[in-house]
Amino acid sequence: MTTDFSKSVDIGLRLSKRIYYGKEYEPRMSAPKPAIMTKSSSPSPCSSPLPSKHHPTAPMVYAMITEPDIVDNPDIRSYQPHVYGRFNPPALIPLHMYEISMNIECYLDTAFVTVSGTWHVHCVTASACCDCCIAIPMGQQGSILDIKVESTKRSYSTKLIASGDEKDDSDRITKAKDGFLMKRNTYTLRIPQVDGGSIIHVKVRWSQKLVYQDNEFHLSIPFSFPSYILPLKSKIPQMEKLLVNVNSGTGTVITCSSTSHPLKEVKRQPGEASFSYEAEVLKWSTQDFYFAYYVCSNEIFGGLLLHHPSLHDYDRRDMFCFYLFPGANIIRKHFRKEVVFLLDKSGSMRGIQSFSSSLELATKETIRNATEWMWKTLVAEGETNLMCPLKRALEMVGKNGELIPLIFLITDGTVEDEREICNMMKFSHVDGGLSSPRIFTFGIGSYCNHHFLPMLAHIGRGYYDHACDVDLIGDRLQRLFNNALSPLLANVTLDSLETLKSYELYPSRIPDLLSRSPLIVSGRYQGKFPELVKVRGLMTDLSSYVMDIKVRKTSNINLDRMCGMREVDILTSQAWLDKNIDTEKKVAKMSLQRGVPSEYTRIILVQKDKVKPTTLLSLLLDEKCSKLGNEKVIYLRNPCVGFGKLKATAANLPPGIEDIKLNEAAKMVVEAATSCWGMFINSWCWRLKTTTKKAYRTRLFQLKNPVLTGS
Repeated sequence: MTTDFSKSVDIGLRLSKRIYYGKEYEPRMSAPKPAIMTKSSSPSPCSSPLPSKHHPTAPMVYAMITEPDIVDNPDIRSYQPHVYGRFNPPALIPLHMYEISMNIECYLDTAFVTVSGTWHVHCVTASACCDCCIAIPMGQQGSILDIKVESTKRSYSTKLIASGDEKDDSDRITKAKDGFLMKRNTYTLRIPQVDGGSIIHVKVRWSQKLVYQDNEFHLSIPFSFPSYILPLKSKIPQMEKLLVNVNSGTGTVITCSSTSHPLKEVKRQPGEASFSYEAEVLKWSTQDFYFAYYVCSNEIFGGLLLHHPSLHDYDRRDMFCFYLFPGANIIRKHFRKEVVFLLDKSGSMRGIQSFSSSLELATKETIRNATEWMWKTLVAEGETNLMCPLKRALEMVGKNGELIPLIFLITDGTVEDEREICNMMKFSHVDGGLSSPRIFTFGIGSYCNHHFLPMLAHIGRGYYDHACDVDLIGDRLQRLFNNALSPLLANVTLDSLETLKSYELYPSRIPDLLSRSPLIVSGRYQGKFPELVKVRGLMTDLSSYVMDIKVRKTSNINLDRMCGMREVDILTSQAWLDKNIDTEKKVAKMSLQRGVPSEYTRIILVQKDKVKPTTLLSLLLDEKCSKLGNEKVIYLRNPCVGFGKLKATAANLPPGIEDIKLNEAAKMVVEAATSCWGMFINSWCWRLKTTTKKAYRTRLFQLKNPVLTGS
């Protein structure tokens, strides 16, 4: 998909050389030349893939050109030779941009980003029209929230509806072709029939996660614009604006440690700060926006925020959000651990392959031997089974009450008995003590059940991450390892929960506090919190830890908004596990109220005409849509991750990211795992065991759970 997109942009840029801007720009522009267009711009099977150099690195709008003859300057007619043929898929010509602004609001570990921009359809003759493609690249775990577009004749806006609302039109939902994610981080949307020479105003809002490292929060947003979107001649000044508002919810001092753009501080008070930048520019930003800040504290600190529900909230219970930050204090002593890796490998599930029949010390020699064994053993085979290796892993750990068992599950597919696996894991966590295994899951590609893997991690009081693109595997997997191997406080409890009349916690089991990641849980409750509540846990030396944290009512942090995506995701996983229709309806209501996508809602694009409807409306290609007065509703694809693709997994189909060779993907994982084991030698005494299960399909990952354990 990314290769096709880049190729379409490459063709569009070459096609844009037909545009004539006037004599004063002739030296800078190539003279128009007659061109013969092929019937289709799709790459041939033997052609080498085009690099993703034209993948959007900032918010962009493109003219989608199927008829090359309409490409011309809408203000200056150039009378160019006629071009025969059509583009299928359409060529993409990047539009000139006149203005861009970005408003960022940071709350705890979440950022809400609003981008507004103005683009000019400079490449289509005034007597013609074309569809336009909007591309929005987002940062860490980005999730699109809403899009609004204003053109000369029409306005467009996205809207969430309950899945049941389109039952009479369900075939149009499933066949919807528009509104999807490239590489799971770039949302693209088509706006139909925009006149040549018109101005397009776009406003997009999304949420994304802040990365926490060394007591600093880091925010990175794609904001690097190519030079060819700068207008060649314009009487309108090019304006670039940035506004960053930070509310940590802690009441402590916020300090900006680094930034990519010249931000100026405009506001400061305990727990809050604002920064801005505004300038008329000669060229657009050529670097991504980066902002880092830290909340001053050397030790573990936390808080509990309370918030009343909104007037339109269907759930009248109050909200709370409990957080713990690890602080800047560097760990000098670590928990002793048992570690098991389950790496996805194809196989016929006739048995379990073992590197060693007993635990071994994780010396450099043992790790080298285990790594060599992995390269020889990890050969893609067969179908899928996870239950047996997970049971085997549970049997191998948890026998020493002074060790924390960590189980890493890395997979690129889905299996039939995932609910049984979750229920089996619940029984292994009955005592909830230090010896209960912590489960860390990692999903690769789009065939995974990205609700099963988080649920398994929640049950195991661990964490989940994923990479839908091969290029992200190494960094994401290494980050998961780094976080998981640095627990700072285990068995965390909040004693005041039991004194409430009732409460609901997301996630239901509080995970451990890690030294490289904040701990944040939220929920609903009935009753009354005291002014101070006690947090309890277990320190690395196995001594008890108790801390009083302050309870504060907040009105300037909307917990509904901040915790919306997290709670929707957790409840969706719960609805899937329990097969509970009532929970599904609850998720749908929460999704509609908080404006976040879910598996049980759908996104539609509402088109409103600014002028009297004409017959042109009937020429809108092949969208599946229904008319409501002067409105037209276009059903979009659901951007959510889904519940896995069992048939695709069983059929050994490529997971949609085949651009990287399969053995290169496998190499990334083994290297990440090897690097992780190297950390064990530097800091701890470990024992190592490696096992593999034969089970899976011949697909992206070629890995089926070599199990590595150490203590």
